[in-house]
Amino acid sequence: MSDTARIALLIDADNARARRIDVILNELSKVGETSIRRAYGNWTKAGLKSWQDVLHDNAIRPVQQFDPSKGKNASDMALAVDAVELLHTQRPDAFAIVSSDADFTPLVMHLREHGVAVYGFGDAKTPAPFQSACTRFLVLDRLSAPSGQADPGVEPAVEAAPEPPADAPTATGARRATKAATAKSAASAGAGTARAAAAGATAKAAPAASGAATPTTKAAAKKATTTQATTTQAAAKKAAAGTPERATRSQLRQDARLVSLLRGAVESSADDDGWAKINTVGQRIARQSSFDPRNYGYAKLSKLIEVSDLFDVRGAGTPDMAVRDPRGA
Repeated sequence: MSDTARIALLIDADNARARRIDVILNELSKVGETSIRRAYGNWTKAGLKSWQDVLHDNAIRPVQQFDPSKGKNASDMALAVDAVELLHTQRPDAFAIVSSDADFTPLVMHLREHGVAVYGFGDAKTPAPFQSACTRFLVLDRLSAPSGQADPGVEPAVEAAPEPPADAPTATGARRATKAATAKSAASAGAGTARAAAAGATAKAAPAASGAATPTTKAAAKKATTTQATTTQAAAKKAAAGTPERATRSQLRQDARLVSLLRGAVESSADDDGWAKINTVGQRIARQSSFDPRNYGYAKLSKLIEVSDLFDVRGAGTPDMAVRDPRGA
């Protein structure tokens, strides 16, 4: 008999994006086998077309729910009823609920009261009660696409043609300048050598007066275009890899809830000298919160703590890494 954890994946298609399904399934594969896969919605709606395109490819069973009345959504209720039924009949080891709707908070609390883990997936704007109720809540936009696979939600960057410098001559302006110079030269031909020479000089100066680019201007424009192209390509490569943006030191320290969570976990894990092993801190956090460092753009808790600069650090980058709150040192 297999010891692999069985997971029931329930998707609120009305409040989730289909383009992240590969990320969700990849994440759940680290926990166990997603043997139950269902997506709930009114599949007659055009807005769910993106989900219809991925259901069969990922062995997800669509559950049809017609809207009982205008503005009402029956999918939430159907998902909740199925979750409770599965809890008592199929008895999965964990549930995964994909939604950004706080209405599922009571359901998550009920499932956890019966001893099963609940993994939530949603947007960064998902209300805090739903996030906190989950065993672990993961912000989908902060999760990288599976290795070797481009993020399906990222559109390829298209480089726009560089605009000419403001002082560069246009084709129309050049033709006009040439035509004017030619006419002026012809009119002055019979007026003597001096006037002809002057007309010739005027004709030569006309393109420059109309805004001809100098070698310096051309070099600057070429350099600017190259820099822009390099920046665009780097951004596109980062986006295609699904690399999430990391929270800065300032952003981490301004997150009062995060700071309180970290300090509390360090305090409860500290020895007599105030030092707490990073592994123990991580375990404390997991028991009391749905926190995941990847929601802040960091693969590991240790790196997030280092960047936050909230604690003294000992043995950074090693299995024996420990931290201490300098306020109590």
